[in-house]
Amino acid sequence: PQLYPEVLRGEIDEVARRVYTEVNNGVYRCGFAGSQKAYDAAYDRLFATLDWLSERLSGQRYLVGDTITEADVRLFTTLARFDPVYHGHFKCNRAKLDEMPVLWGYARDLFQTPGFGDTTDFPQIKRHYYIVHSDINPTQIVPVGPDTSVWLTPHHREELGGSPFGD
Repeated sequence: PQLYPEVLRGEIDEVARRVYTEVNNGVYRCGFAGSQKAYDAAYDRLFATLDWLSERLSGQRYLVGDTITEADVRLFTTLARFDPVYHGHFKCNRAKLDEMPVLWGYARDLFQTPGFGDTTDFPQIKRHYYIVHSDINPTQIVPVGPDTSVWLTPHHREELGGSPFGD
C-alpha cells in the first residue's frame, strides 16, 4: 500500500499534523494536566478536533483520498486506545469512542483491515497504561472492560467507496 502518495502529501501532512497535535498529544495533555485550566483547555481542543474528524469522515471512508494513508494510521493508534485507556484513565470523557458513531465506524473499519486489528493487543495496552502511570493510578488496578469483541461488528463504511489499499 502507498501510505504517502506524492499527489496527496500536502493534504496528508496537514491532516496528520492536526491529528498528531490535537488528538495523539491531546489525550496526553488531558491526562497529565497540572491544573484544571490546563485540563479544560486540552479537553476542549481534543473534542473540537474529534468533532472535526467526525464531520470530515461522515462523507468519506478515509481521512485523505480513497485509500488508507499515513493520516489514518496516526489516528487509529489513539482511537484504539480511547475507550480502554484515555476515556477513564486520562479523563477524556465527554463521550466514549463507541458513542461517536462516525469515528466508531471508521475505527472498526480500520481494525478489521489487515495490519490494524491483528496487531492490536488490548490487554497489553491496558496493562501498560494502568501500571506504568502510577502517579495517575497509584493502585495499579487494571480495569476489566471494555468489551473489545465489539470491534468486530459490522461498520458499513465500505458504502462510502474507496478501498483500503487501492487497486
